[in-house]
Amino acid sequence: MNEIEQIALDKIAGNDYEIYALLKQRYSPRVFDEKPIDDANLKRLFEAVRWSASSSNLQPWRFIYAHKGSDGYDKILNCLSDFNQTWASNAPVLMLTAYKENKPDGEENFHALHDLGLGMGSLSVQAQYMGIAVHHMAGVDWKKAQEVFEVPEGYHVTTAVAIGYYGGELEKLSDELQEQETADRTREPQHKFVFENAWNHPQEK
Repeated sequence: MNEIEQIALDKIAGNDYEIYALLKQRYSPRVFDEKPIDDANLKRLFEAVRWSASSSNLQPWRFIYAHKGSDGYDKILNCLSDFNQTWASNAPVLMLTAYKENKPDGEENFHALHDLGLGMGSLSVQAQYMGIAVHHMAGVDWKKAQEVFEVPEGYHVTTAVAIGYYGGELEKLSDELQEQETADRTREPQHKFVFENAWNHPQEK
């Protein structure tokens, strides 16, 4: 077993309650196998999005993706925060997510972000099933991305995503990122965010 495979095992979530295995195994690496992701497999990921739950079936999600070595890839990379640029170039595919802001009648689609999140959740589980890692990034200059990719008015770039098969060489990362990559996963316990009958969160001031 190599170092990356051991990390993947170590990253399996220690659940308080049993959940679906793919959800336990999913994590967000910063190194990836160099193996490219072909378009057929990318279409499988987007098909998972296509059949995600969507308020009024409006399906407001939009995506721009690019393969490493392409002009589009470099454009996406240059829209990322300085920190994310230090590792995201390890990924065979980079992607921007966006959503349509309004409903067909012009009213604001308050649930568009929710639907985009549901779609990305479905994509993430489908990717895990295929041995593909997905690292979602908030660190993107969305205004720059809107301009670079000439995103039309009424659509909002939201996040960036690095996609690639699990694997790669840990040594491609800085010492600080290697430490983060091998750190234990942690999550808040349920009592911090799940309430029955009434809002009850005395821990927060």
